[in-house]
Amino acid sequence: MPSSFSDADPTGLGRGPLTRWLPVLLHAPAEPLGAQPFEAASGLTPGRLLVRVMLSARRITVPAMLLAIVWQVGESAVPVVMGLAIDRALATGDAGQLVLWLAALVTLYVALTSAAKLSLRLTGYAVQLLQHRLRATLSTGVLHPVGGTAHAPEGGVVSVMTNDVTRLSNAVILVIIPVSRITAIGFIAASLLATHWLLGLVVLIGAPVAVWSMGVLSERLARDTRAYQGLLAATVGQATDLVAGYRVIKGVRAEAEATRRYRQASQVTLVGARRNAGLLGRFLLGSGVVSGTFVAGVMGLAGWFAVDGQLSVGGLIAAVGLTQALLPQIQAIASTSIPNLAGALASSARVLDVLRDNATSAPGPDDATRREVAALPALDLFVPHASGPGVTVRVEPGELVGVRADDRTAARVVEALLDPWSEGEAEACVEARLDGIAARELSPVAYRSRLVVAPHRATLFSGTLRDNVAVTAGAPERVDAAVRAAACDDFAADLEVPVGEGGNRLSGGQRQRVALARALASDAPVLVLHDPTTAVDSVTEQAIAGRLRAVRTGRSTLLISSSPALLGCCDRVVDLLDDVPVPARTAR
Repeated sequence: MPSSFSDADPTGLGRGPLTRWLPVLLHAPAEPLGAQPFEAASGLTPGRLLVRVMLSARRITVPAMLLAIVWQVGESAVPVVMGLAIDRALATGDAGQLVLWLAALVTLYVALTSAAKLSLRLTGYAVQLLQHRLRATLSTGVLHPVGGTAHAPEGGVVSVMTNDVTRLSNAVILVIIPVSRITAIGFIAASLLATHWLLGLVVLIGAPVAVWSMGVLSERLARDTRAYQGLLAATVGQATDLVAGYRVIKGVRAEAEATRRYRQASQVTLVGARRNAGLLGRFLLGSGVVSGTFVAGVMGLAGWFAVDGQLSVGGLIAAVGLTQALLPQIQAIASTSIPNLAGALASSARVLDVLRDNATSAPGPDDATRREVAALPALDLFVPHASGPGVTVRVEPGELVGVRADDRTAARVVEALLDPWSEGEAEACVEARLDGIAARELSPVAYRSRLVVAPHRATLFSGTLRDNVAVTAGAPERVDAAVRAAACDDFAADLEVPVGEGGNRLSGGQRQRVALARALASDAPVLVLHDPTTAVDSVTEQAIAGRLRAVRTGRSTLLISSSPALLGCCDRVVDLLDDVPVPARTAR
């Protein structure tokens, strides 16, 4: 039976007829907010990165901190108001004073509960915003490193982007809740000072000493937390790599060895987890003893003053209530804020390590970079040979050139074209030039705007077929032409069909054809294709060979393959197996 709930509540917020007209405040936007990445400068330390993260959302954290101060100070003021009500209303029997102080107590509760709700909401928003910004920073640094080519991230990056980002972003709470708690401790000390000068003096001196003592107790915990997080990240990374490469592991029958290694790493991490939990327990026990002893001393001193007649009944209630309010403030700093700081500092170091590992300097400009590369440049590729001087493969503008090579040589060529700035052995280094300018002397932007490499491995991401093909394409007709040229007609009649996680809804041959269509849709001036049809049948391969020339008309293409069908459609073929250029029949 269809429900009429959607008609009654079109916004889907669970609001009834009496509240539907109220505005929705602080509602999440439909699209994610833009995130300015954090920069990993050379002199940046984990502590400085932590401070930068903590202070990066001041427009949210400052109001949240002020509201938290109202919340914590309001809770600490409750026993003060109750003590005044007892002294000025109950003790005197004044009904007017009783109503006045009861109203003050109700107003205080409304203010502190409202401030608590808004403060916690803003705090959660700040944490989520920083998580988004940190993950954007890591994603940019890992997948789009400056001056280099992105490589498949290690499994440990998964742990950094989840566990460490969560801990580091939670550090923003340290400028909200602990500050409000410290302010509340100051209010308690001032109130006790007004009640009895010695009580206030003891709190003013003893509270900082207690917090400092708990900080000293947490030093070993902080060091061990970083070590444990490193072990955890390594184990998570190993598990991720194991799952990603399970087919290869099963193919070489190394399941037992892979299982043994993972079990060994997991046992080491388990030992680290138990050690870290033990240190945390000892820290909480020690901090509890420190805070409990301090608060018990203050309460005992207040009771002595009441017995001695130095405090009234209302003053004693206020002193006891303030002392009881002092205990959770100190305990919260000890059990939550200090461990939070320790974990955030360790995570800051791990995030910084990932950013620095993936950051490379861009090549500096010189006379070569100031020379303009043509919109359709000529590509020269020098491939060294162990038994000779090597071979130079030249692709003229608008030419379709095939290269036949063994797997190792083909992999070296593709790797050199993907990352011409990487350092390798000089005698085995493949060198690429665009219009006579060495690729390593060009900036990444200039190089990648002229040359696109489609590696052999077909990597798809979640989304539809159109999302995967039209990553860099502009006009829709270019996408349609690329899909047809890659022979995707049999399964891509509807480009809005989802491909699944990593393209798992498609077969291997379909994934490879989608990746080829994506490369063709880029309409790159120079396109390098590496074995784009190894997973398709011969009929489909022949269809792709017949359509490749038309879709690349007016553009240059370097085709690295051993397929006779694909090499047959090239203008000419360079056979690196024999080091002899072989002209090929031009396809009609």
